[in-house]
Amino acid sequence: MSGVRLLVGTRKGAFVLSSDGTRSRWDVSGPHFGGWEMYHLKGSPADPNRIYASQSSGWFGQLIQRSNDGGKTWEPVGNKFTYEGPTGTHLWYDGTPHPWEFARVWHLEPSLTDPDTVYAGVEDAALFRTSDGGQTWHELPGLRGHATAPSWQPGAGGMCLHTIVLDPRDPKRIFVAISAAGTFRSDDAGQTWRPINRGLRSEGIPDPHAEVGHCVHRIAMHRSRPEVLFMQKHWDVMRSDDGGSSWREVSGNLPTDFGFPIDVHAHEPETIYVVPIKSDSEHFPPDAKLRVYRSR
Repeated sequence: MSGVRLLVGTRKGAFVLSSDGTRSRWDVSGPHFGGWEMYHLKGSPADPNRIYASQSSGWFGQLIQRSNDGGKTWEPVGNKFTYEGPTGTHLWYDGTPHPWEFARVWHLEPSLTDPDTVYAGVEDAALFRTSDGGQTWHELPGLRGHATAPSWQPGAGGMCLHTIVLDPRDPKRIFVAISAAGTFRSDDAGQTWRPINRGLRSEGIPDPHAEVGHCVHRIAMHRSRPEVLFMQKHWDVMRSDDGGSSWREVSGNLPTDFGFPIDVHAHEPETIYVVPIKSDSEHFPPDAKLRVYRSR
């Protein structure tokens, strides 16, 4: 049986859990980066030993870490996030006033084919990419420059780009989700973007069916069917069968359709997992019992 590795990020450090295929016993390594907030850890599909981690603190700021040996050792690979402004190229943390806040990196998504290429979703919502293993990062400005961007509003956790999904069949197609703007798709490797929120309904905004303004918490895809997407929204669990061009609700008989995570089984594209939470004002599971719900 093949081995299994589980990456766990917490507000006090990171842990790497490993097991054989039976998952009957786990070896735990950590905490790595003790005392740091670990917003995301992600392994490279192109290299089983390559892992990227986003760590941040109110005192030291934002840093990307990289492991080349499955999490046994780590090396910082910098915080050189550059963007093009009206007066040229700027580097974060260089003392230059920035047009929007750079608080942290929420999501790291390694390329499916190149271990040195990684996408980063940040707060406030913007998308960056590295092609040198994390040493330097450059913004893909088309997203933040979208015509609707001035109307984006933060969710309760900030205006974060928290999800990046890469299409395994079309290397130029990228999906992102932003709280609380919605879901966007690029078909030209991140140069231009369009909102893909048709079918979503959100109470509390002027137009419940607006093109943007929806608080999407997560989207997920199975690699064998990139045209099928699943979404956990602020309220509602949704499904798209046309690459996000339209959505329909599939909340079914869940005790509540509010939640944050959603994922698809690695080998079963119709098996979906969610973790319902009581409500947007009461962030605990129904009956105060943590339960994962599965649909097949």
